[in-house]
Amino acid sequence: QVQLVESGGGLVQAGESLRLSCEASRSILRFNRMAWYRQPPGNQRELVAAITAGYTNYADTVKGRFTISRDNAKNTVYLEMNTLKPDDTAVYYCNVQVTVLTRTYEYWGQGTQVTVSS
Repeated sequence: QVQLVESGGGLVQAGESLRLSCEASRSILRFNRMAWYRQPPGNQRELVAAITAGYTNYADTVKGRFTISRDNAKNTVYLEMNTLKPDDTAVYYCNVQVTVLTRTYEYWGQGTQVTVSS
């Protein structure tokens, strides 16, 4: 079992920056994949960014503005968000995948609200 605690959300103006953090309850060294998703009001949850074995991928809408990174010593994954836009307003969720033997488990954080005003 893995607990994930997100932090760093808030209300900002367009053009400003935020950094989200997701701290795991145990070592992230063996996590296959760590990712950030978001769910805008009235919309489905969507992938924002993911990091696996040093490789990263991003949604087209955030490329060049957002950066995902991980700190294994702190069991934490980050999402640095720059040049925020009102369309980035959403609840942001941390997600991890862990494979134990032949089974893959997926865990979610509780979400953190990001609101960008114009």
